[in-house]
Amino acid sequence: MFRRFAALVFAFGLFATASRAAGVSGFAAAALTDAFQQAGAAYKQDTGHVVAFSFAASSALARQIENSSGADIFISADTDWMDYLDKRGLIARGTRVDLLGNKLVLIAPADSKSKIVIAPHFALAGALGRGKLALADPASVPAGIYAKAALTKLGVWDSVAEKVAPAENVRVALAYVARGEAPLGIVYATDARIEPQVRIVAAFPDGSYPKIVYPAALTKDAKPEARAFLKYLSSPSARAIFLRYGFTPLGK
Repeated sequence: MFRRFAALVFAFGLFATASRAAGVSGFAAAALTDAFQQAGAAYKQDTGHVVAFSFAASSALARQIENSSGADIFISADTDWMDYLDKRGLIARGTRVDLLGNKLVLIAPADSKSKIVIAPHFALAGALGRGKLALADPASVPAGIYAKAALTKLGVWDSVAEKVAPAENVRVALAYVARGEAPLGIVYATDARIEPQVRIVAAFPDGSYPKIVYPAALTKDAKPEARAFLKYLSSPSARAIFLRYGFTPLGK
């Protein structure tokens, strides 16, 4: 059930969201979906220019950029996948900027009565019972990598590794919990904020996982008009949108 649903969401997110024929094409991490759709709409209203997005796991988007053209802007959920493209000469020099920050949280279905305090060696396995822990694939997807790092730092990973339900991206992990298919999950704070069918059980403490940074950059073959949208993402108007969705704007 998990894999089939994930595959459907991934296919829709990566290939159906963007229209290559219209304006600038942006590839953005799945957690950015709502905020960037609004930012794109605001940009169109202000300038008349269209930005069409594909939203999926940063790993999948980076590999898509590596294997074919089509993206003008890439916004990753971590620095590693931006570095991956940069090392292959696929990012336009001098355009990379650290755009946003985020937090990591433990979630449960909205009607759950779970009460968990996140601390070293906390009883996560016991709280799961026979259920699964929903998180993005910890082998390649940034949200899952952050989650594994936090659980490892807290001495909990080994006790729950066999209980993980790996998802194609963080929004699929969010959906598992919202649909009641998993009793607990680990997502970004911004994801939990937009889904009424889940609640935040606890936030992971700062220092238990690497700092979450969303870098943005133009691709090496970006259309000239993409530069204006990249600049817009650091504007007061865009930053106000990101703040409303719970992101932390970085830079000036």
